[in-house]
Amino acid sequence: MGNREEARRWLDQARADLKTARDCLKDGNYYASAFFAQQASEKALKGFLYGRGFRVLITHSVVELLEKAAEEEPSFRDLIDLGKELDRHCIGSRYPDFYPAGAPYRYYTEEMARRCVRYAASILSVVRKFIKR
Repeated sequence: MGNREEARRWLDQARADLKTARDCLKDGNYYASAFFAQQASEKALKGFLYGRGFRVLITHSVVELLEKAAEEEPSFRDLIDLGKELDRHCIGSRYPDFYPAGAPYRYYTEEMARRCVRYAASILSVVRKFIKR
């Protein structure tokens, strides 16, 4: 038996993170946009899995969460390549020692951020089909 209330809580925060990703994109904070897109995807997928009865999810990897979700609903398998892109931004977007020559924000472009927001929106769209309000 799943935990629908917990699923809704995680999806609610995922929606807020996606809005933050869009706001950061609009403001030109591309590194933050990519990070919040990754966060939105991670939280939405955790919500889906909690709704399916998972109790503990100790990962921040969108790919790992998509693989687990695909065991429950095969349609998630089509999103794994999106997860691979989003996982790149969980750590690299935030830590100054990740890139060899400069702070992370210098490495992010508008197109990168747009792609991440698009990918996160796609993942949330699929998750929403399974989590009813």
